[in-house]
Formats: sequence, C-alpha cells, structure tokens
Amino acid sequence: MSAVRPRVVLGMSGGVDSSVAALELMRSGYEVIGVFMKNWEEADEDGVCTAASDYDDVRSVAGALGLPYYSVNFSRDYYERVFRLFLDEYRAGRTPNPDILCNCEIKFKAFLDFAMMQEDVEYIATGHYARLDRSGGRVRLLRARDGSKDQTYFLAGLTQSQLQRVLFPIGDMLKADVRRLAERAGLSTARKKDSTGICFIGERKFKRFLMQYLPAQPGDIVALDGRVVGRHDGLMYYTLGQRRGLGVGGSADGTGESWFVIAKDMANNRLIVRQGEGAELYSVALRVRSMSFISGEAPAEQFACTAKFRYRQPDADVLVTRQGDGWRIAFSEPQRAVTPGQWAVLYRGEECLGGGAIDETEPLKPFKLPS
Repeated sequence: MSAVRPRVVLGMSGGVDSSVAALELMRSGYEVIGVFMKNWEEADEDGVCTAASDYDDVRSVAGALGLPYYSVNFSRDYYERVFRLFLDEYRAGRTPNPDILCNCEIKFKAFLDFAMMQEDVEYIATGHYARLDRSGGRVRLLRARDGSKDQTYFLAGLTQSQLQRVLFPIGDMLKADVRRLAERAGLSTARKKDSTGICFIGERKFKRFLMQYLPAQPGDIVALDGRVVGRHDGLMYYTLGQRRGLGVGGSADGTGESWFVIAKDMANNRLIVRQGEGAELYSVALRVRSMSFISGEAPAEQFACTAKFRYRQPDADVLVTRQGDGWRIAFSEPQRAVTPGQWAVLYRGEECLGGGAIDETEPLKPFKLPS
C-alpha cells in the first residue's frame, strides 16, 4: 500500500518561477494542484489581456509536468481589498505598495482560504524568492538565497497562521539555476521574461493608467521661495524625490541644477519643489501607525535592527521604539525620499521581522510650505 502524498495547491502565474516551483514540489514527493489566479479583468490599451497568455503558459507547463490545474477568479476580491485602497491612498497624496497588500489580502488570504477548503490540502505554495525556518516552534521568514531576487519585502505583512500553511520551493535557489532547471525539463517558460511593475498595470504607462480612475486636477509647481515655476498634471502622479517628468526647466536666476519634488501641498493642490538635491529631501525618522510582526509580537518596546523603505534599497540601521499605538523608526543616517504610503520593512540579519505602511516622516531640515 503506497503512502499518501501530501497535497499542495500551487499558485501558478505562467512564469518560470512558479513553473519550477511545481517541478521541485513534484520531485519532493508532493501531490501538486496548479491554480492560476486571475486578479484583474481589464485588457491593456492595445486590447491585450495578459492573463490569457499567462494562462496559456500555465496550461503548457501543467501539461508537460502532468499535473492538474484550473483557474480561479479573484478579481472582485482584488478590486475591493487592494485596488480601492490603492486609489484612496493616491487621492490622499500617498504612494502605496499594492503588491504587499495583494500578498496579505489575496495570495495568502483569499487564495489560502480557498485552497484550504479543498479536500486533503495541507499547504499552498508560490514561486516567491523567500525561505521559511520552522525549527523553533514559530515560522521565521528568511531572505532568499539569491539576494538580488529576494522578495521578503513584499511578504512582510504575513502572519504566523498564514506562513504555517505556506511553502516557498525555490527560496534556496539562484535565479540562474531556476532557468537552467526549466530548460532541462523542457518547460516553455524557461526563457520567459520576468514580469515587472504592478500586476494590474503591466507594461502600460503608470500615469496613463491612473488617469482612467482619478481625474486630473492640475495645479502650480512652486519653489520654496513661493515662485511658481511650472504646472503639474495632478499631485497623485508625482512622488517625493522625483526629478524626471516635472517639465520645469532652468531659470535665469536659478542654479541650473535639476528640480526635485520635496512635498505635496494637498490643501492648495501645489507641488513643492527645490532646485538641487538638498537636505529637504532627507529624513531622520518615520512613524508607522500599524506594525505587523511576523512572530505575532514585537521583539521589545525598543530594539535595534535594519530596515528597508523601498524594494531593493540597501538595509539601513535603525532604532525602533513604541510610541502610543504606533512605532517610531529612527535612522542612524538620514535617508533620502522616504515616502508615506510605502512600507518600512524590518530585518534582523537574514530574518524579516515584519513591517508597516509609513504614515509620516521627520525631515532632516524642517521647512514651511510657501505662502
């Protein structure tokens, strides 16, 4: 009598990473069911629905590996739990990270709940570059072996109950090895280009996409001395530290340097800029109202660790202190263009401790908005 193989539901995106995740799970003795998650309904401006071609790739890989697969539509959940908040944040002048929210609300919540309702399913799996350590009673989220592909930043909002049911089959692999395995197995996705950008925008121009949902409210671009130096198309289209696309040239009495966004005056619909990269672009600390700790609790009321304030940023040394219901994160060195809405993600060595959305920053050089 053969042993019953543990059953895993694998989220398959149509890319090489989830394809090799399927291959590795099957080689490890799991019974794998592939599921393609459709999270967005609209086609791009050329009328192309990338979900259709991605599903074709899932079908091809599943056929080559001999595993059952099907598609589940989470578009309504995605719109309600992720996209609405995405738009609300932009209306408020913040710059959100929908990929983190998608992981918290869709891939490791709606999808996890769906998978656990299937008969005899023990785990879900994805092609994320991250590792899990289950040796100490609690699950620890660790950086991927391939540091250039590590995705723990986007997983920082996950909880113990979620991670207890998750497998990351390629977390110990280098990207080059992933592609090599796909080639050897004859998988059609072996040389497929990695997807970039926000999933529901794809390769489209971000500004053009956003204009479909948030009406443009043009206003003045204003220097710190109160001079109007240009016009903006709408505050939601700009982010702190931005230099390109401002449409502001030099001036006769200027320095000739580039202009940088340093603030948004939401009350008066003005974009505040300065010429040259000055201290106004830097912060010494930030505050997070709601922090999610992967272990389920904070290491202490105050603790030192490292942090990232955007994906691919080098770690910065920080001191984290509880303040009321939230947390203050002080930097050992001033940080450039720390942006409300993005996530501050905490690390201790290889371990990702958790994180939270940035609510406000403390500037290195406080300044008043021009009158």
